[in-house]
Formats: sequence, structure tokens, C-alpha cells
Amino acid sequence: MKTSTHSTMTLSLSAIALACSLSLAGCATTQSTTTEPVTAAPSFVMPSYQKITLDNGLTVNLMVQKEVPLVTLDAVIKAGAVNDTTSGLAYLTSQSLMLGAAGQSKADIEQQLDFIGASVNTNADAEGTYVRANMMTKDIDTVLAIFSNVIRQPDFDSTEFDKLKQREIVGLSQQKESPRAVISRYFSKLVFGQHPYANPASGNSESIATINANELRAFHKGYYQPNNMTINVVGDFDVTEMTAKLNKAFGDWQVTETVMQPDLSQDLPMLTKPRVLLVDKPDAIETTFLIGGVGIRYDNPDFVGLTVVNTILGGRFTSWLNDELRVNAGLTYGARSGFSPYSQSGLFQISTFTKSSTTKEAIDLALLTYSRLWEKGIDQTTLDSAKAYVKGQFPPKYETSGQLAGLLSDMYLYGMSDDFINQFQAKVDGLTLAETQRLVKQYFPQQNLQFVLIGNATEITDIAAQYGEVTQVNITDTGFGQ
Repeated sequence: MKTSTHSTMTLSLSAIALACSLSLAGCATTQSTTTEPVTAAPSFVMPSYQKITLDNGLTVNLMVQKEVPLVTLDAVIKAGAVNDTTSGLAYLTSQSLMLGAAGQSKADIEQQLDFIGASVNTNADAEGTYVRANMMTKDIDTVLAIFSNVIRQPDFDSTEFDKLKQREIVGLSQQKESPRAVISRYFSKLVFGQHPYANPASGNSESIATINANELRAFHKGYYQPNNMTINVVGDFDVTEMTAKLNKAFGDWQVTETVMQPDLSQDLPMLTKPRVLLVDKPDAIETTFLIGGVGIRYDNPDFVGLTVVNTILGGRFTSWLNDELRVNAGLTYGARSGFSPYSQSGLFQISTFTKSSTTKEAIDLALLTYSRLWEKGIDQTTLDSAKAYVKGQFPPKYETSGQLAGLLSDMYLYGMSDDFINQFQAKVDGLTLAETQRLVKQYFPQQNLQFVLIGNATEITDIAAQYGEVTQVNITDTGFGQ
């Protein structure tokens, strides 16, 4: 077993998009030597932690937080929708972990957790699967046993799984009643096409219906391997004792499969023309729409600068988009923009909604406001305001054990350097007007924009055709468009 200690790093961090994902892999012991002036922005202090590698390749990060007698356990597995062989398989596998494990039924597990006020939750997204446990310090032994069993020995009970499938199918139908709940899945499909990033984590009603318990077992066997995951422990515990407990719970878990990951850097989309996916929802009285294109990777060196520029465009309540569409024109209750990064690519999106009768007015105003980035640019006062806002938003994101554990999980999953944290404030402070011009030109998609409109097609088809080649689907159709 190998252990490395990471010393406390004092950082002034502020980011609106906490989708920042960072990696601890290969981190050397560091100590901040920068002395912050009294007038500096509120600083985020990342507590010291130890990184342990068990003999089976499982890495564990231990971060002690003694303020309250609580502990969070986070496991993150490199397996998500990009690994699906049937749409929704990674997500259903994650949800099925809690249907019974190591011979204990779903009811048994739930009763044990409820009795002590603890919880274990599971989920999966595009590139990762997550298992989180929250507990009082005194209940670590009880919850760790369940946590380990759920990850290592799920039963995938067929009866319980059939019930889960029915709930998920009904849930998908209900989600489509709310365009804002599903529009991002349509947009991902439009932009990424046949690439794995187009796979919706939720799956679709037809694909979910076909998945059986044997497929869950095969997916679990293929990806839930100790060398394809990490565990983060944050809270009130003794490091030596916790290390022994984790060794007992996971140390004998052997690698039995060679994990096969897709090469997500291949066959990424090249958007050569503007396109519109029109999703017909005949009973809609408003149009929900996304506009955008390909974005950035998590490890993009310009991530911080883009966070600041996007803050101005659509990343806060006083952004250009919200001011123009909501405050000045009264066309919507809110308009936003943002980058959604993945490990190898990402999306940029402008999003809002409006009455059916004002669809064209809202789209045109959103595009006109967006064009200000190129036509007028950003002035110094606006830039200074955005920089101050960004620096002030980050520290509250990492106040609890759960938030810190989530940070460590993202750091593992997306493989970023800790330089992102160490250099964050310097990058914000050093952003110049000239740099904003470069960022706008290099990263914000200007040509061949992609549009998704969800609304009453009889009222907005002619409008949709003004923005690109239209493909129309019905919101009740299986899946999320072609």
C-alpha cells in the first residue's frame, strides 16, 4: 500500500461553474507560499489529505474535517453513458446497486440506514458512476459495510429490478411533460450525433424495457473494478483507523477484468451548417430553446478565463442575456449561457423560454445579445465586475464534507492537474481585455449554430426554418431526436 500526503493549500478560488473537475493523480506534496493581502478576495482553503493506493490498485483520498461528527464516503467509477451498450445501462446499473447486496434485501438495507439516520445514494452521468454514503462518525462501521457490499456484491434482484424499470419508464414519460427537464438531452444528440457523448444517461423507454439483470451483472463485472475507481473519505475520522477499515472492506477485492474504455477523442463532431431540431409538443403554450455548439474539455487551460467571460454573457442574474431578454424586453423569466465540459469535448449553450407568440423575437434578441461579444466586446468596468463576482462565488461551493468529497471525485474522474486550483485567482486577476477578445474568438461558437426548439410545431415551424435545416420530431417519440 502506498501513501502520499498532500499539505494544506491556501487558495483564493471563485468559479460560477463548479463543473470544474480536477485530478489528484501524480500530485506532489505542496505548500502555498503566497501571502494574501488583507484586501484579497475570500480564500478557499483546501484541507490537507492523504492519497493511499491499495495493493489492488484502488486509490483512496482521506481528508479530515473535525468541525462536525459526520463522514462522507464517495466512490466514483469510470463508467457512464459513454460506456453504454444499451442506452441507459450505466444509469440502471447504478440505480440497481441498492436493490439488495451480499444477501441483504433492499428493505433490509433501507431499514438499517434509516435506523441510524444514514444514507447511501447512487447515480450515473455521461462519464461516471457515483456511490455516496453520509453518516455520523459513530456509525462508520455499519455504513462502510453496506457501502462496500453495494459496490462489490450487488445482487441485482430480478423482481426488484423489474419494478425499477417500470418506475424509470414512467419517470421518462413524466419528464417529457417539462421541456426544460429534457431539452439538454435533445441538444446533446443534435450536436454529438453518433458519438458516445450523445448517449443520454437516462436511456429511453424502449431501451430500458429491454435491459435485464444479466446485462447489469456483465456491466458491473466489466467496469466496477478496483483499478477503475477511487474512494474519497471526508469528515471526522482518524486516518489510521480509517485506513485499516478500508483495507478490510476493499483490500481483498481483486481485479478480474481488463477495463475497456472508448476513445472519446475520436469522431468528435464537425458542425458544417446551422441545424434546427424542432421537437413538437402540441399542447405547449411556450417555446423552450437552446442555441450553441461544441464547447471545451475540462482540462482546457482557458477554463477560468471562459468562466469570467461567460459570467458577463449569461452566467449571473445581471448578465447581458438576462438583462436583455428578461429585464428589458420581458420575454422570459430567465436566460443563461454556459459551457458544459467533458473529458474530451463539451458543449456551449444559450438557454431560455418564452411564449409561443414571441418565439422569433426571443431567439433574435438572444442572437443579437450574443453577437455583442464580437461586435462591441467587453469594457473594463464590466470585466472588473465579473472578475470580482467569480472570485466571490467559489468558496461557498466547498463548505461541507459532501462538497469536498464531490470535488475530489471530479478531480479523479476528469484527470485535471491541481494547477487549476493553485492558479485560479492569478488567472482571474490576470485576465485582460485583450485576452477576453482572444477567448471570444477562439471558443464561443459563432458560425453553424445548432438550435433545439421545443414547442407547438404548428405555431413555430416557419420560424424554426429561418435559423437552419430543420428536423422535426414529436416529443412523445422514443429517445431524444436524430
